[in-house]
Amino acid sequence: MTKLSVNINKIATLRNSRGGDLPSVAKAAADAERFGAEGITVHPRPDERHIRYSDVRELKGVVTTEFNIEGNPIESFTDLVMEVVPTQVTLVPDAHDAITSDNGWDTRKHLAFLRERCEEFHSKGIRVSIFLNPDPGLVPYAAESGADRIELYTESYARQYAADREKAVAAYVATAVEARKYGLAVNAGHDLSLENLRYYVERIPYTAEVSIGHALISDAIYLGFENTIQMYLRQLKQA
Repeated sequence: MTKLSVNINKIATLRNSRGGDLPSVAKAAADAERFGAEGITVHPRPDERHIRYSDVRELKGVVTTEFNIEGNPIESFTDLVMEVVPTQVTLVPDAHDAITSDNGWDTRKHLAFLRERCEEFHSKGIRVSIFLNPDPGLVPYAAESGADRIELYTESYARQYAADREKAVAAYVATAVEARKYGLAVNAGHDLSLENLRYYVERIPYTAEVSIGHALISDAIYLGFENTIQMYLRQLKQA
């Protein structure tokens, strides 16, 4: 079954709005795992506007499932990942001032850079996933970089889902099929929700992992954290 990794960035955003340690990022991670999450995702940015580098270091001693650190592999991020040694690092080409991730890698243009980063992270035994737009033509270069996985950037799928879900998912299916040809596992993330998650995984049943933060934390305000995680897990089980 597809694993659910809970992105806890929004917990840190709420904490940072008032200072102190309420709500606790570490407790949120531990609770998410206790409620059934099979992984924890964080995306530290250089300005530390949500997850801080110090949070990542603390979480290394808290997370007992899969720990996924995502972000743009600038020097400070790379040093942090090499220090913490998570299960997985997801490479995302976001600008320092991006509100949220808004694009995947041009793997052909950045092949040499991505290959260097993959080799560096692999030297510590860290699994590498590359954030990718749904374009089969990008897959061969992702494979050539040495990555283990791709994570499909699902914003356009989520945006188009209500109007025409079959059309919305088509490019993702094609890219996932191409990835499998090259021996790459396939993750997914961005704007996946209780509304659109099940259909996505039905169409790409070999999706290894979904990383969900904003929608899940928003749902938890109304439905409760434990209940929400269980609801997302049921969507995956029923797919």
